[in-house]
Amino acid sequence: MDITLLFLSVCVFHTLASSDTEKEVLSLELSPSVSQFLVYSHVTLSCVVRVGRGVLKRNTTTRGTESCSYGWGSVNGSTCVITTMYPSDSGVYWCEAPSGKLSQTVDIKVTVGPVLLESPVLPVMEGDNVTMICRDKTTSPKISADFYKDGFLIVGSSTGEMTIHSVSKSDEGFYKCSISGAGESPENRLTVTAEEDRKHITVLEPATIDPITPGEDPEAPSPPVMSYFWPVRHMVVGIPYILTTVLLGLIYRDKRRASQRVSEDRRHRVIMDVE
Repeated sequence: MDITLLFLSVCVFHTLASSDTEKEVLSLELSPSVSQFLVYSHVTLSCVVRVGRGVLKRNTTTRGTESCSYGWGSVNGSTCVITTMYPSDSGVYWCEAPSGKLSQTVDIKVTVGPVLLESPVLPVMEGDNVTMICRDKTTSPKISADFYKDGFLIVGSSTGEMTIHSVSKSDEGFYKCSISGAGESPENRLTVTAEEDRKHITVLEPATIDPITPGEDPEAPSPPVMSYFWPVRHMVVGIPYILTTVLLGLIYRDKRRASQRVSEDRRHRVIMDVE
């Protein structure tokens, strides 16, 4: 019985704790929302988080793993701005919560070449239309280009654009483009999320962006945001377990009392038989 009560108590605390953990969801957003950049371009990277403040980090071949506050970007709350990008800024970027929870990663490439491919930086939903644009910094935006998937030519375009209608999982792969006389772009990976996974996607609220005051640690976690419905939610979750615990306690008490009465009756019968 004591084990049962202990188990139910653990369930209550686990449920209350997990409800707060589930709120700590991170996502990384880029503006412009592309993964290839020409040298000297700029980009804004934002950590979208429900609770607290996310810290932007990256891993590059030249400097390893660093946060934005190390000087390669300008920090403003949960946002990091790189005003002038160089090839050394190429690498993997992500957001990290104070608890250590990580967002999805984004592979950013900065090229000195004249050609780049603009394609979705984040996974796209199955059934959506996806447009890719091949650009040459030395010519007009509309220029003939060839598009490749996994190293094979798939289409030529007189406008430098290619659209995949109603994208599916079979369209996943590495894409690049080339412009005659200019060169070819680096490869971009296209990732497609299946339709049945749509229900698992959580819509996030924008993070609160607060200016960093002098002397403030940009990576210090901010106080947790308390919802007005926080006490109500925990009461709704905890009351069934509390009622179950009380009910089992009453049943245990009644069984003990009944057992004591049976024992007393047996002792009384023994005394009567002896007399």
